[in-house]
Amino acid sequence: MEQREQVLCAILDAGELLLTAGAEVARVEDTIRRMAQAYGFGRVDVLTITASMIVTAQAEDGAVLTQTRRILRRETDMRRIEAVNALSRAVCGAPLPLEELCARVEAIRTMRDDMPWRIPLAYLVISGSFAVFFGGSVRDGLAAMLCSMVLYAIGRMGARIALQPLVLTVLSAAAMCLAAVITVQAGLGQALDKIIIGNIMLLIPGIALVNSLRDMIAGDTISGLLGACEALLRAIAIAAGCALVLLQLGGAV
Repeated sequence: MEQREQVLCAILDAGELLLTAGAEVARVEDTIRRMAQAYGFGRVDVLTITASMIVTAQAEDGAVLTQTRRILRRETDMRRIEAVNALSRAVCGAPLPLEELCARVEAIRTMRDDMPWRIPLAYLVISGSFAVFFGGSVRDGLAAMLCSMVLYAIGRMGARIALQPLVLTVLSAAAMCLAAVITVQAGLGQALDKIIIGNIMLLIPGIALVNSLRDMIAGDTISGLLGACEALLRAIAIAAGCALVLLQLGGAV
């Protein structure tokens, strides 16, 4: 593979990291375009949707290079978005050698969280706070916090075995709802609906919905509509998972 193709591949890797970490389409396309132009490419056309990326760039000698990527999974990881943004600014300031560029992209891909306890702590705080915010008691808040750990554990296991996102959402909602029922029957919680609502807030695809609206406002209508449909499907999956458990229990504890 020629060096310019390797450079374009590394730039596309950086764009893929942005998209899979939850960045909006406009940011992904702008980052790829700026990095490619910093390495001497002339016209750079980028098409990004939720499941695919296509880049066509014209080299200095007039040769046209095209590369594409299939995006299978996406999540929300602000650390990776920040790291790719920093890399993009460094490249635009002074293009890095190919080996260093590839090394930094790979370092971002494999970066580990230095404080892994932050996510479970966020689950505890968010679920308990929302359960009380929506009218639950302190006991309901504690019960919601216990149920949030069920959500966290299932999310970790689902990511480890690469479970399909919609299936994972249904299973997570169902397990959380069942855990909420158990806490109420055990006497720890009081208001089942408040406990469930507190944990549903952890599953709602708020960032995906906001990004889809931002994409549509920015003129990326196709990406925005696809993102909105994906967020709607996830919301339906949440409702289906909860309904699956509640209907089996006759709708009440």
